[in-house]
Amino acid sequence: MSDIDQTIALPNASSLFRLFLPEHLAATMMLAGGVTLYAVESYITATIAPSIVRDIGGLALFSWVTSLFVAAAILGSIFVAMRPRGIGLRAVYVIAALVFGVGSLIAAVAPSMPVVLIGRAVQGLGTGALAALGYAFIRFVYPEPLWPKASTLYAAIWGISTVIGPTLGGFFSSGSSWRYAFIVLVPLGLLMAALAPRLLPDVKDDRDQVKTPVAQIGLLLAAVLLISAAGASETIGVKVALIAASAIAVSAMFLIERRSRNRLLPSGAVTFSKPISRVYLAMLAMTIVLVSDVFIPYFLQTLHGVTPLVSGYLVALVAVGWTFAAFLSSSLTGRRAYLVIVGGALIEAAATASLTVFLARDNPQAHMLLLVPAAIAMFMMGFGIGLGWAHLVAMVLKLVASNEQDKASAAIPTMSSLGGAFGAAFAGVIANSAGLVEPGGISGALSAAHWLYLLMALPGVLAVGVSLTLKRVA
Repeated sequence: MSDIDQTIALPNASSLFRLFLPEHLAATMMLAGGVTLYAVESYITATIAPSIVRDIGGLALFSWVTSLFVAAAILGSIFVAMRPRGIGLRAVYVIAALVFGVGSLIAAVAPSMPVVLIGRAVQGLGTGALAALGYAFIRFVYPEPLWPKASTLYAAIWGISTVIGPTLGGFFSSGSSWRYAFIVLVPLGLLMAALAPRLLPDVKDDRDQVKTPVAQIGLLLAAVLLISAAGASETIGVKVALIAASAIAVSAMFLIERRSRNRLLPSGAVTFSKPISRVYLAMLAMTIVLVSDVFIPYFLQTLHGVTPLVSGYLVALVAVGWTFAAFLSSSLTGRRAYLVIVGGALIEAAATASLTVFLARDNPQAHMLLLVPAAIAMFMMGFGIGLGWAHLVAMVLKLVASNEQDKASAAIPTMSSLGGAFGAAFAGVIANSAGLVEPGGISGALSAAHWLYLLMALPGVLAVGVSLTLKRVA
């Protein structure tokens, strides 16, 4: 084949499709597979959770089906960075896949909700590690121009999963069929564990040898569990107290992290003068904003008269927007990458604020003239964060030394989980305080929608300000 033919046949050096060339295909499938397990399983379980309660009871523990999973996933991602010396990333992948399979089996045979929760926690440990490994392996598997492309692929997986997950969950939502949703995952975990030694590279463990930062890990997990409990509480005072306690736990963790030689996060991650801390803060703030979409289906059904099925697909526009923007901006570099980070944060904040007008409307007949602007705003919420997310990830990997890359990679899904947990709790407090439950009804929903999206846009404004400081490191 001539040089010209090769040029035509192969994608350019920074193309997303290079992830699927023969030299990268095996690793891409394994790493993307781990992220897919996390994403799809999350949405499947959210769909079948009501069926689990109807079958074996445990309504009082309903919210913990997700909360314990998220807390365990954070612990799993931390294990990637804090694993004992001598255990390579490939071995961690094998362990994580096996742990996920065991957790799925426990949930599948559970006779009661407490046992389901144990299974979900074990699942979370496995999938949290698999998600972190997707980022930890990037620098070993791909050349630097492809780092944002790998992050774009992961974003696309989450976008697609918002449709595939609930659809698959629907097949397992009758009677005791929910057990099969877990059973089918057991052989998948075993298969991934068997393939990992053959398809993933055996990479050098270049971390510094340090002690495990037990105090920071304990405070971080306490913060997540407290904020999760806040989300489950129906009393505003209790919610506020739990959120405050969670914020104190995070603050204490940061204080210890700054003074300790045994760090959970990479150097400079809790010092605002360091660019790495501002990158993480931008990620955290943008995730907090995005989680306000949890109330969109309720407002669509209550205020705009759409069916539950249609509202589910409409809120999926958020994920579609993220995926579309990620593909659109994945090839940008340098100043243009910096501009889409800032522009994306601005778009997300503006789109969220616009829902105070477009979503907070009494439209019981579902008139398209009122519904379409709301749908566009949902799409633009996801579009905004998707525009710059992959470049923030690439920035994290560039800003830290090689011996802290595992910490930096593990912190990416941790920040997403923290943002999701805090965002959901904040959204619950705002919506309930603004009248969602009392007085409730149309007037309560209108007030709640207005104040929720007005106030939840504020972390987006913070993300814009923080992003503006990243010009020198883009």
